Parts: sequence; C-alpha cells; structure tokens
Amino acid sequence: MWQMTRFTRWAALTAAAALLTAGCSGGGPSKDDAGEDDKASGAGAIDWGHCEATEDGPAPGDEWRCATLEVPLDWSKPDGETIDLALIRAEATGDDRIGSLLFNFGGPGGSGVSTLPAYADMAADLRERYDLVSWDPRGTGASGGVRCRDDKAIEAAESSVDWTPDTPAEEQVFLEDAADFGKGCQKAAGKLMAHVSTTDTARDMDRIRQALGDDRMHYFGISYGTELGGVYAHLFPEKVGRMTLDAVVDPTADAIGHAKNQTRGFQTALDNYLRSTGRDPEQGSREIADLLDRVDAEPLPTSSSGRELTQSLAIIGIVLPLYSEASWPALTSALDAAQDGDGTELLALADGYNERDASGGYGTTTHAQRVISCLDDKQRPTVEETKKLLPEFEKLSPVFGPFLGWDTAGWCHDWPVPGQFETPEVSAPGAEPILVVGNTGDPATPYEGARRMADELGEGVGVVLTWKGEGHGAYGSGSDCVDSTVNAYLLDGTVPQDGKVCS
Repeated sequence: MWQMTRFTRWAALTAAAALLTAGCSGGGPSKDDAGEDDKASGAGAIDWGHCEATEDGPAPGDEWRCATLEVPLDWSKPDGETIDLALIRAEATGDDRIGSLLFNFGGPGGSGVSTLPAYADMAADLRERYDLVSWDPRGTGASGGVRCRDDKAIEAAESSVDWTPDTPAEEQVFLEDAADFGKGCQKAAGKLMAHVSTTDTARDMDRIRQALGDDRMHYFGISYGTELGGVYAHLFPEKVGRMTLDAVVDPTADAIGHAKNQTRGFQTALDNYLRSTGRDPEQGSREIADLLDRVDAEPLPTSSSGRELTQSLAIIGIVLPLYSEASWPALTSALDAAQDGDGTELLALADGYNERDASGGYGTTTHAQRVISCLDDKQRPTVEETKKLLPEFEKLSPVFGPFLGWDTAGWCHDWPVPGQFETPEVSAPGAEPILVVGNTGDPATPYEGARRMADELGEGVGVVLTWKGEGHGAYGSGSDCVDSTVNAYLLDGTVPQDGKVCS
C-alpha cells in the first residue's frame, strides 16, 4: 500500500528542484512546558570523523566530517535508554569564527546529513564565520530512520488507493491503507514511535548545542524547521542566539487549518503560474481539475515500464514544480503532454517528489514525516467530519482542495500512538530577536504564517522580513535584498526593521 504525502517537505525537494531547473521533463509542546529547566547532563564533545556514503548518495567531500551523538530516548528519563543522532559539519573558512550554525531543512523527515553538503554553496557566505552543522532528527535518516513499507508495496498501491475516494468501496480502501501504514510504522519504529515529536527533537537540539560547545543556539530553519525553531525558542529562550526562520509554518493552525492554508497556498501558486502563461487562472484551474477527473476515471499510459499515471500521482506531479518558479516550464510541458493523453512527464515529476529512483526504490522522508506529525497532531478528523469540510476545500481550490480535504481524514487515521497537541507553543519571552522570513508566493507555507509566527514569538522577538517572490522559501532564491538582509543579521547581528519588504 502507498503512503499519502502532505505538502510540507523541503529537504527532499532540493535535488528534485535542481533537476527541474536543469530541464528534466504541525504540532509541538504544550504550554505546560513553559519555563521548564532542561539542563542536559553529561553532554560532551563530539568525536568527528570521515563521512560515509548514505542511502541518499555518495560520501561528501573531504571538508565534511560526521559523527554521532547519544541522547535520551525519552527526555523524561534522561538517564534511561538512549539513541544515536547522526551529525555532519564543515568548519568555518574564515578566521573570525562566530560559532556553529545549525540547519534544519524541513519535512518533518528530511535528512540534514544528506542535504547540507548540497546546500553549502548557497551558504558559502555564512560559512566564512560559522561551522555549518546539520543532523538527522530522531526517526529520520541515520538517526533511527523509520521505513513503514517496502518499495514493492509502495509501488503496488499506486494504482489501488484513491486519495479522493468517490465510492464507499474506495473509502474503505483509503482508510484501510491509512491504518495499515500506521501499523507498519509501529512495527518498524518500536519504542521510538512515541518519542519522535517536535518537542523531543527541540530538546535534542539543545544537547547538540552543548556538545558543540556553543553558549547560544545559532540556527537556520526552513519550512517545518521554522516550527522546530519556534518550539526550541519557547523551551530555551535564554539560549537563543541568531535564529532565522524561512518559509514559515503557521503555529496557530491545527491540522485542518494547515490543510486549508496549503490549499490556499498551492492555488495561489497555480494562479500565478497560469498568469505567467497568459491564461486566466480560474479557467486554467478548471481545465486542470477536469484533467484530474479524467485521469481518476482512466489513468494515463506512460513510457515508464508499464506504469500508469493515476490521479493521485498526477496531483503530486503538479505540486512539485510549484515549489520553484524556475520549474514552471516543466509543468507546462507535463500538463500539455497529459492533455494529449501521455502521463510520462507528470509521472516523472511525481517520482521526483516521492524520491523514487530509476530502479524503483523509494526514499523514506514521507514515512518519517507521518510518524512525527501524527505524534504531534492531536486532531483526528473522522470521515464524516471531513465530508462536511470538502465543499469548503473545493471552493478554496478545485485542483488541490479535494486531495488536501480528504488528507485530513486519512493522514493519521487509526494511528497507533495518540497525538500530543492541537498547535505548537512558540512563545519565547526574553529571547533575542528572531528573523522571520516570509515569501508572498510560497505555496507550501503561505506568507500569512510568517506574521503569525512573529506575533506568537512575542513582542520584540519576532522580526518579519517579507519577499514578494515565488516558490518555497526566500533565502538563496534570487533576491539580493533577502540574502544581504539575512547575511547581515547572521554575520553581523544587524536586526532589520520589523516589516521590511524586498520586492
């Protein structure tokens, strides 16, 4: 059976977005945690060594060093059972070193160990004064990464699970698939299943800070990494150093609220894409929705070893190029081909998002993503509740609304571990100013989340920088104004005026 995919990931998209550019066809801690003294005991220095190849790629260059760090499995039992976290670092290139800059690239579920070397060129200015550091958060990659299904089961379900069920029989398969996925995750994760929350990982971050020898947490969080950063700031406000949050998750939204936000965000990005092609957004969206209906009734043939393009795969194929404006031409080509009856290009885009390689192997980012988010999210909408919401979702977007509406019922259906919180607590009174960067054209984490994050962090803490651009994230996306403002903050401590706009 196949896993559903929430559109919140960033880390696994960097390689796919690069290929497209080259021309290839939340939850968190409760308010009860506020003010808790969480001094980690026994944190020591890290023993760095050469990096090995990972499942995601070859070993990075000689300038990279890797290590593991032992942390408690259960932070309420700091002297109990432990797990190992995988870390990676490249030392600062200049003499005027500030400290370490810890990166989280999103997900949840993305591997920082695999992603940071690919991101290093973009962060070259920052590396002059910081050691660049990232890690695989618990439950991901080499830090006890969870695989809930094997590749054959994932591929087999591509044609058997309808993410927008139209009949009682399809609903049954949809819900059985969700329950089956959760059972597979529980079997794979074991004890770890109940200890991969955002709160757990935020506590891991402070242990990493101590082991690195830094008095303050200098941090760059992207997408889900912004929620993680906000949770860290709430738990450890006195330890916040220079912290940048880019592509910001709305901390005031519950599971249904996030789904609505993303429906609006991806529809806005699709509208902007359609305008760029000279088409009317409303008419163009209706044509795409009609295409998806036809594919739902009869999947399209492809040139990929007899595989067909299902409606679910087609939606994912449309989503991926909306993450980057540079990928819009690939979307045009794929949609034109699909309208002509060939699903090959949309399937290739969907495979890029789902981390499917040429041999039919799938990555596990979405597995970890679901394990983490379903432990965070307390909200569990029933099918009946979801059906009442569907008209609102469909009004928000005829293309993405049905999928994201049904996702609220299926994502954590019959999950074996209860969710913890409705929304994350990110208030951080007393923390140093935190730079919150929002992009008005961001599809996955709509711009409104930036202002809400800043408000929740608190007066004098959250400082908003706005970019009037397209795509997921702002830093390194082509705006000299954004890049120079972020660099001035991280390198020199220069805090911009709250509300500064880069166009």
